[in-house]
Amino acid sequence: MDKSKIKKVVLAYSGGLDTSIIIPWLKENYNNCEVIAVCGNFGQTDELVGLEEKALKTGASKLYIEDLAREFLEEYVFPCVQAGALYEDYMLGTALARPPIAKRVAEIALAEGADAVCHGCTGKGNDQVRFELAIKAFAPEMPIIAPWREWSIKSRDEEIDYAEAHGVPLRISRETNYSKDKNIWHLSHEGLDLEDPANEPQYNKPGFLEMGVSPEAAPDKPTYVTIHFEAGVPTAVDGEELDPVSLVRKLNKRGGENGIGLLDIVENRLVGMKSRGVYETPGGAILYRAHKVLETICLDRETAHYKALVAQKLGEQVYYGLWFTPLTEAILAFVKSTQKYVTGDVTLKLYKGNMINAGVTSPYSLYDAEIATFDEDNVYNQSDATGFINLFGLQSKIIAKMKKRNNIK
Repeated sequence: MDKSKIKKVVLAYSGGLDTSIIIPWLKENYNNCEVIAVCGNFGQTDELVGLEEKALKTGASKLYIEDLAREFLEEYVFPCVQAGALYEDYMLGTALARPPIAKRVAEIALAEGADAVCHGCTGKGNDQVRFELAIKAFAPEMPIIAPWREWSIKSRDEEIDYAEAHGVPLRISRETNYSKDKNIWHLSHEGLDLEDPANEPQYNKPGFLEMGVSPEAAPDKPTYVTIHFEAGVPTAVDGEELDPVSLVRKLNKRGGENGIGLLDIVENRLVGMKSRGVYETPGGAILYRAHKVLETICLDRETAHYKALVAQKLGEQVYYGLWFTPLTEAILAFVKSTQKYVTGDVTLKLYKGNMINAGVTSPYSLYDAEIATFDEDNVYNQSDATGFINLFGLQSKIIAKMKKRNNIK
């Protein structure tokens, strides 16, 4: 990249520690270039207050705030709920948000005639891959600036030093300097004491949890919630039809109040290292569980078992930043085809971090109580099982006879 040709840069901007200091850093290191900041509004409304003023004050020429919350849920999150896609139990809150914001950054960069795009992802993490693969999908010739792979700053403490030296306002202190990512779907916590897996997360410390409470602090009586799905997509809560954003907000509140959706894992990053993260996904945990329960009565055995294999692969595709690829497109098409009859209602009992099944119904249910009953029935002839077992076990019988014939133990 010829730095002398970089006059205008579009920055993926959150207003967090990394991107806050990148604006003055870009101007210092890239010819006092114009910096256009782009923030994706994924429902993290509290973090957007004062963001434009901050961006302009630190040197940006303008700030785009793109409302992506509904698109994020409808086109990225809900298809993964339908699939049951996870990455090592992680509900992909950060990974799913990267493709839509990177796509929008690329579109704005092209529209603005930018010479480069920039992101604040660390060289140790997954997000650098997710951002850059998505940008390449929509602006394949666009140069990409990744400050963490260029500058001499080596830690978040040094970032704070830089911010203080350049008058960049921050909402964090050195003591609360967790690396966080928040959107309507989740909140992640990394760094500080969490870097040692021996340390228990400080769930009950005031200010640590932002989307709910710890199981210990949850009410002493259960809360019931009923979710309605149409073709695998959640459309209503407790009989009230809601748009995707309102639905997830409502479940976040209900789940958060009951200590639902806390996850503490050491995950395998794409770049090869292990990383410890603590996640809050209250509404998401409810939706994943409810959808899985509904599928138990709506999917046939072979589809359900094969779909589980596909779900793992989709989780990897998302985590690895491979959303805009032919394989992901094909997997999503398969998943959608399995959801044709996944319609119905699921009731869960929420109690101190637990989700307990409390009923499921569907007009397309494959569960037939008359056949499944342990009581007397007139529809299932139990003697039919004899022939089935003989045929199903024929291969085992043939192998056993071969071993006996050859004295193989």
